[in-house]
Amino acid sequence: MTTGNSAASPEVANTLQVGDCTINYHDRGEGEAILLIHGSGPGVTAWANWRGVIPALSEKARVIAPDMLGFGYTSCPMERPLDPDAWVAQLVGLLDALDIETVSVVGNSFGGAIALAFALRHPQRVHRLVLMGSAGLSFPLTEGLDKVWGYQPSLAAMRELIQVFAFDHSIITDDLVRMRYEASIRDDVQTRFAQLFPAPRQQGIELLAVDETALRQLSQPTLIIHGRDDQVIPLEVSERLLRLIPHAQLHVFGECGHWVQIEQAAAFTRLLSDFLGNNENEVAA
Repeated sequence: MTTGNSAASPEVANTLQVGDCTINYHDRGEGEAILLIHGSGPGVTAWANWRGVIPALSEKARVIAPDMLGFGYTSCPMERPLDPDAWVAQLVGLLDALDIETVSVVGNSFGGAIALAFALRHPQRVHRLVLMGSAGLSFPLTEGLDKVWGYQPSLAAMRELIQVFAFDHSIITDDLVRMRYEASIRDDVQTRFAQLFPAPRQQGIELLAVDETALRQLSQPTLIIHGRDDQVIPLEVSERLLRLIPHAQLHVFGECGHWVQIEQAAAFTRLLSDFLGNNENEVAA
């Protein structure tokens, strides 16, 4: 069962019950489906992550963007273990409920790891794959990621965190810091967030890592995007993904941090639209 948004917040859209979880998701446009999977920053929602991308993509496609379990306005029992199995099952349940058989998947950071897990477990359901600043491989915990997952709410901590996310600090305003801080303390958000990737946080990286050998079997055309100056997920991770995934290409934005979709919004959206809309030059599987 789905319901529309009766709340004032643009972050709250449609509601769907999948098992014992209530999923908040955005569903815009018509045509071939594109699934957007957000990252794991404190206070993140699908809308906060993808608000600059959804309007353009939904002009030519159907865009589905859920709040993942443990994040945003999606709710599930606090005792439920959250791991790639649960997140992939959430996506399968959502797509099944919406009667969507195949999608192109765009994953950001944590969402990239879940996109890879989804594509490996359900390859017949994935048309194209986009990985932006993606996790999904093993790498040594960075100071930036440790700050993201170890965030304790305060305005000062949120400002420091946004400085980690963005290369261009001129985009950091008091209003942006306050907005993201207030999102991080809403209701039970921080309680859930603190449970997701506790110390030692290297375990969180390994939890999200997929089988590298299996990646060589991926047949989908794959676009990998990364900011050269990313302090959260090293560029080296995307370079390794490029070598492992057979039909992959890599685009690196210079003078850009972990927030590619914000710092390079126009160029990122064009790149995404061109790749997802290109059906004439399919890479042979």
